[in-house]
Amino acid sequence: MTCRIQLLAASENAGVVRVEGRIQADHVGAIRDLIDGGNCVTALDLTEVTLVDRDVVPFLAACELKGIELLNCPRFLGEWVAKERAKI
Repeated sequence: MTCRIQLLAASENAGVVRVEGRIQADHVGAIRDLIDGGNCVTALDLTEVTLVDRDVVPFLAACELKGIELLNCPRFLGEWVAKERAKI
């Protein structure tokens, strides 16, 4: 399965990036580009995420610490991110 990344909504004050499928370490750059690209991303919608590489979890934990909400985060991933966030 591949990963699909898209900017769903962007305004001056808020933006949502939807990520679907399997997130691998090489997808982090594309997600980071959307976050840092001046789109004022306030949330990542993870509704359709099925798998995540281990190297992606610290990135998601750092996103949360920066105030980016993880919307519709699958339970397995939410628990994993919480453990990683506790380490940071």
